[in-house]
Formats: sequence, C-alpha cells, structure tokens
Amino acid sequence: MIYPLIVDKKRVAIIGATGSVGQEFIQSLNNHPWFEVTQIAASERSAGKNYLDAIKDASGIIAWDVGGEIPEYVKSMTVRKVEDIDITQLDLIFSAVESVAARDIETKFAADLPVISTSSAYRYEEDVPILIPGINDDQAELLETQKKNRNWKGWIAPLPNCTTTGLAITLKPLLEKYGAKKVMMTSMQAISGGGKSGVSAMGITDNIIPYIPKEEGKVRLETKKILGKLQDGKIIDADIKVSCTCTRVPVIDGHTESVFVETSEDIDPQKAKELYGEYNKQISVVGLPSAPKDYYAFHEDPTRPQPRMERTVGDGMTTTIGRVEKEELFDKGLKYMLFSHNKKMGSAKGAVLLGEMLYKKGKI
Repeated sequence: MIYPLIVDKKRVAIIGATGSVGQEFIQSLNNHPWFEVTQIAASERSAGKNYLDAIKDASGIIAWDVGGEIPEYVKSMTVRKVEDIDITQLDLIFSAVESVAARDIETKFAADLPVISTSSAYRYEEDVPILIPGINDDQAELLETQKKNRNWKGWIAPLPNCTTTGLAITLKPLLEKYGAKKVMMTSMQAISGGGKSGVSAMGITDNIIPYIPKEEGKVRLETKKILGKLQDGKIIDADIKVSCTCTRVPVIDGHTESVFVETSEDIDPQKAKELYGEYNKQISVVGLPSAPKDYYAFHEDPTRPQPRMERTVGDGMTTTIGRVEKEELFDKGLKYMLFSHNKKMGSAKGAVLLGEMLYKKGKI
C-alpha cells in the first residue's frame, strides 16, 4: 500500500537533539512528508544557542556525526531547555535522551503528548509495549491501556535495544511458521552502539571486547516481550528460550549476529528463503515513508552479510540474512547470520518509522 501525502504535517520536537541519536533524528526527519520538526531541546549547556553553535566542540569545530550535510531547516533553530518546550504547539515528541534522565523527562511529556523513545527507561513496564514496526504492530493497542492506567493524555512507546532489533525481526517469521523454541545468539556490535564516549580507541583497536554491561539481559527480556501476544490488556511473553553473548568489535556502524534456532517444525534454507520472501510482500510497513523496499534481504552467498556491504541497503532499514544452514545440534532448526543497522533501523530512523505506523493507526 502507498500512503498519500499528508498536507497538514504533525508538529514534532526532538529532545536530546545535539547528541548522536538526536542528530540521526534530525537527518531522518529532513523533508519528511508527514512530520515537521518545530522545536528542539538539549542540555542547559546548549540551550539558547542556534543549532550550529550548540554542536560545536570545545575547539569550535562543528561536531556533526551523521553522514551527509546538516539539514538546512535545523541550522538556525534555537535549542531550548527541556522545560521550555511548548507542548501546546506539538503533536509528538521524539526522545533521544540517555536512560538516566529519560524517565523523568518522558514522564513529564507523556502526561500531555505521545512520546517515542530510544531509551530503555520504560521498556520493561507491564503496560508499555516495545514496538518494532512490521513485527508486533498489534501490541500498539496496549498504549490505550497505558494512558488509562497512568491518567495520561499521551503515551510512551520505546524502541528495543538495537541488538534486539535484528534478532526479533528475523525470528518473527520463524516463530509464527515453524515454532522457534530455543535461540542462541552471539553479537558482534559496532562501536557506535556505545555512543560518542562509550568505547575508547585504544580499547577497541585490534581487539574484541567480550562483554557489554547489561546488554544480554536486555536482549533476553525484550525478545520474549516483542514476540509475545497481547491478551486481556497484557503482553504474554513468547515461549522461547533465549541465550546470548554480546561483544563489541572494531566496526563503526551495524551489528552482525550469529544465530542458532531450534524449531518445532522441520525447516531448511530453501524454506527460510521462501518464508522471508513472503513476509517481504505482506509486511505491514510497506509504503510508509521511512520503510525500505525490502524489509528482509536474503543472501545465498556464504560471504554475506558484511557490515560495509549491508549498512547502506534500504538506507539502513533492511535486515540482511545470510549463511543460512541446517543446524546439526538440533533435530529441527537453522543457523544463520544477520546484519541490522544499529543507528538506522535500531535507532532514530526506526523510531520515525514507528511514528509513521502509529500515525496510520490513529494513535498520533
């Protein structure tokens, strides 16, 4: 389905606009047909400055971390304090705030407006769905329960952890058609997933860091919740066991994951190829402005996926699958490699796609 151009755009604000994720939001919303950025906010250090001055480092160099030029629309916009955002002139908040500060900030805004967040502050609340457009759209109905429970006019819809995103996206068809039972995953995560100051050059160069704090617990919890079912106003976790090892590797952008899946029904690589092809045709996000032409890319070339080759596919919104083979550890099951862009589908642009999906559902 191709959706029509929206004449009256929804007015949106970006909170945390000067950080890495905030910059991705600014790029993802440039010339957006449905959403218009009318306000931006960041820390007190940046407040009161125009955007170009606000992102200069201590030496006066403009610290723009996103590919491409800084969009013209934002260059002269004044960065506000969070408390100075005028909610009466907005329809939606995109939050790119770190989780420590996010809970208070997002709670304040959700009392009046919908909030789409990249932080983990609310992910594990019972009445908060963790939404991936095209995967668990039905769980969006839980937002109405959330509003009622909390006496809010708005709601909070967080994205999953960026490592969870690719895993859940690739597991959904396998779970529905072949009954995925157990999953073992090892991630090879890009340094950009740690933020600007998350990984030192000396620590990651010529090295692999075999542990990322709290990451594995997030992946286990989130995967089960995302793949679960909404029943009687609650999400019942998927009956699937998830084991994972999360590592950091010297790759700039894009997470690669090695996945082993045990299934209830017999599956082979050809069946998997056909399955993902079917999902490409029927995925709910087809035609949305930020959606890729192909939600899944399936490779039979054993050298794929590779971060440098996959990160531009679908402008970072396509999940790539390769190395699909029968797995001898299980009577029934597969092993495969996946690539998912942590800064696109797993972050700001995925949040914009979520906004588009929720807008079409009448939630915004």
